[in-house]
Amino acid sequence: MSASAQEAARIPPSTLVVQLLGRPRIDVDGAPGYRLRSRKSWALLAFLLLGDRPPTRSQLATLLFAEADDPLGALRWCLAEIRRALGAAVVLDGDPVTISLPLGATVDVEVLVRGHWSAAVELPGLGHDLLDGLALQHADAFESWLLSERRRIAAATESILHEAALGHLARGDLDRARDLAVRAAVMSPLDENHQALLIRLYRLAGEDEAARRQYDAWATVAERELGSRPGAPVLLAMREGPRPAGGGAGVSIQAVTEAGVAAVSAGALVAGVSSFENAVGLADLSGVDSDRISTRLVLAEALIHTLGGLDEAGLTTLTEAERIAVAQGDREAITRVQAEVGYVDFLRARYDRAERSLTQVLAEDATSPSVRAKALTYLGSVASDRAEYQRAVSLLQGAVQASRGVDEPRREAFALSMLGRVSLLRGDLAEAAEHLAAAGDRAERDHWLSFLPWPQAMLGQAWLSLGDLDAAARALEQSFARACQIGDPCWEGISARGLAMLAEALGEVDQAFAVLLDARARATRVADPYVWLDVHILDALCELGRRHRHPLTASWADAMLDRASRTGMRELTVRAMLHQAASGLRGDAGAAALLADDIDNPVLSALVATADER
Repeated sequence: MSASAQEAARIPPSTLVVQLLGRPRIDVDGAPGYRLRSRKSWALLAFLLLGDRPPTRSQLATLLFAEADDPLGALRWCLAEIRRALGAAVVLDGDPVTISLPLGATVDVEVLVRGHWSAAVELPGLGHDLLDGLALQHADAFESWLLSERRRIAAATESILHEAALGHLARGDLDRARDLAVRAAVMSPLDENHQALLIRLYRLAGEDEAARRQYDAWATVAERELGSRPGAPVLLAMREGPRPAGGGAGVSIQAVTEAGVAAVSAGALVAGVSSFENAVGLADLSGVDSDRISTRLVLAEALIHTLGGLDEAGLTTLTEAERIAVAQGDREAITRVQAEVGYVDFLRARYDRAERSLTQVLAEDATSPSVRAKALTYLGSVASDRAEYQRAVSLLQGAVQASRGVDEPRREAFALSMLGRVSLLRGDLAEAAEHLAAAGDRAERDHWLSFLPWPQAMLGQAWLSLGDLDAAARALEQSFARACQIGDPCWEGISARGLAMLAEALGEVDQAFAVLLDARARATRVADPYVWLDVHILDALCELGRRHRHPLTASWADAMLDRASRTGMRELTVRAMLHQAASGLRGDAGAAALLADDIDNPVLSALVATADER
């Protein structure tokens, strides 16, 4: 043990608890601590605890105290009050200002976004607004930041309720699971995955009439609000019940699983899933835990990585597999589960949860080289979505090398495509074209034709940005045709976005708007779309809308900011704020500049500088 570790071991854990959810308060030793007198002290504390990096004193003075006679003096007073409230063990000083809480201190927001669901659902402020009731005058940029953070915390609350419901389902506590699922559904009544989970819980509890009523209610809401019928997740949940025992004597788990693999490969998803479910039933009858885990993993991967929007059913199955693996101490199986859970959370833009799962995979000694390559790829993709570009590049380069080490060209192609996307977003077009062409080449050589539209569409966008409209048209048209033939909503969406931007470049403005709106509809037509792509398409709509003064631009910007800020998409949040600032909302321009300061993207920096000049 090092000297610093020995010193830490002699210091008793802190009983400091900072509650930012609901009415803010600070507790010490289970009793209320010092009560901050200034609303701006609470605002400052929250900003320091939740910010991506330490802010400078001048930034804080401008953010919160611009109207004061002595902004830096007002800042010093609030910092002193926070030190008094948190105690002598807290480090709060410097320029930039850093805050370090003592060992064992608890901040409820940190538990919510990074803790285990079992702890998060017990938080007293769960479901309440961040800094509930707090509002500041003459601090427009801070108010914009606070609104963005409140949206993110609300989304995190919804996610943890859903995750906890799945966890209690796996433990067999259906009543508690149902209570949590209802709370999640109330928070987001149009989320079909919440409806599917609630229906599944009713079916598993034998409450078939309640399940039917919930289904009928959802069908009415979906038709009225979304103009659609219940999707695959809900239909699959309505089939839930005691699993069939499978085939008769002599039928092997392996044979049933192989039949499922063959069916899925042939495009017969329903038949394949049915075979995998039968394999799970056979494994449960056998009582062999390794088979119970492996069959569930196969079923979950089929549900998640097909085109039916069945991620929710896959998550339920993964949660069951994890419970069995934990009970048996099967650490390698646990990492396989966590990697798949991290992938679903990545698609759903639940980035904090994805980060938690995938980081645990990489930290585990029992993780196989193949699963490690998968986790690096997904974690790099998470970092890219959040505009943590340097970290994304490091992770994705590691994923490329790891994938080559285990001879997985498809994983390598995926990682290369995400590297290419980072370069494209940052304006390094030559490097983007190189990575994306390599991704397409790896996929084609491994006959992974169903993946080709993704790198091909982004390669087309790179050619468009380089001014080669003919090359862009060839790539984008081929990508869109392949995507439609496959029927992949994500690939169709990214290809259509590129075609829309190409149409604008050719002077076909009305066509560009029509294709972009169609791109959104295509990308979001299933219950589990890739959320980042939807916001990326909204960004293009806002760009075109501003350039051509479209009357719906403001509503698109509002929708973009809501989705981006709820999920922690940092660059897209800044872009949405800039779109709103173009409509005269000065607070959004100030908040955008503050948030953009931490994002390493020359393209974004230029946009912010242009906005500042207006």
